[in-house]
Amino acid sequence: MAKQNRSGIVYSTNPDFQYNDDSEEEATTPAPNQQELKVWLERKGGGKVVTAIRGWTGKTGDMEALAKQLKTLCGTGGTAKDREILIQGDFRDKILTWLLAKGYKAKKAGG
Repeated sequence: MAKQNRSGIVYSTNPDFQYNDDSEEEATTPAPNQQELKVWLERKGGGKVVTAIRGWTGKTGDMEALAKQLKTLCGTGGTAKDREILIQGDFRDKILTWLLAKGYKAKKAGG
């Protein structure tokens, strides 16, 4: 049996006690044509350039799967966290073309 976070509840003497979990379930991932993604170019510490994809809505697992596909496409590393995908290097045009071909609503953003 998996442990659950019970917010400090250890034991109840009430035989009819039901624990109510207040955590929200993750939203389902909308279809690609309903995602509005923006592709940014940023400079991180040390002058390194990363391509950032923002605007993801849906499950974190689906975002991580998309990040893996993009990393494979570009042949580089990256990460997916906090509703943002970061790909090492300047791959804005390549990623934008791929996203549009897959049916995502995507556009360049930033200066």
